[in-house]
Amino acid sequence: MDYLALYVTLKLALVTTAVLMVGAAPLAYVLAYTRFPGKSLVEALIYLPMALPPTVTGFYLIILMGPKGWIGGVWQTFTGGSLLFTFLGITVASIIYSIPFAVQPMKAAFAKIDRRLLESACILGLSKRAVFLRVIIPNSLGGIAAAAVLVFLHSIGAFGVLLMVGGSIPGETKVASIAIYEAVEMMNYQAAGMIALSFIPISYAFLLLINKLDEGARA
Repeated sequence: MDYLALYVTLKLALVTTAVLMVGAAPLAYVLAYTRFPGKSLVEALIYLPMALPPTVTGFYLIILMGPKGWIGGVWQTFTGGSLLFTFLGITVASIIYSIPFAVQPMKAAFAKIDRRLLESACILGLSKRAVFLRVIIPNSLGGIAAAAVLVFLHSIGAFGVLLMVGGSIPGETKVASIAIYEAVEMMNYQAAGMIALSFIPISYAFLLLINKLDEGARA
């Protein structure tokens, strides 16, 4: 079994989940509670990676993160290195690819909070930041946890985007899904089967967790 690929996969999923749990929460808050011109356009743009084929997303990420791209050019100017074919590069790709799976459940959880609770908090003199941290977040833990689970599962299963942005460098960008694909290409079905089998208990456990969170939210 390619334990190194499994390590890179879990590391990538954990970093992606941690970043999005912090970064997507304010974004979900804005989408749930504010109105502004072009909101529907912004929201559709955020959810776009969920609708596009992974290879299309991967292609545009290569353009953006390449030496002549907006992100890649700035990175190369300051560091002298390339974002493509690095762990940082696939992490950026994974974060962008998984944003919808973080924002959507959080937005739904935030929107379910009784508005009277928020109005009472404002009347008591809490700032918007305090309301967000002390009222909205504690009352949306189920939705936030569900978002974390979905992002984690989506990250460990990513393939096309990561292959295009990172290639298959052992210990750096070669994740488990790529290792399975390469093993099948070489007709090494035993190796592919062992790696694939490792996904089943992890995914099943997280799906059970989502069901438990959903039951708790309905109770």
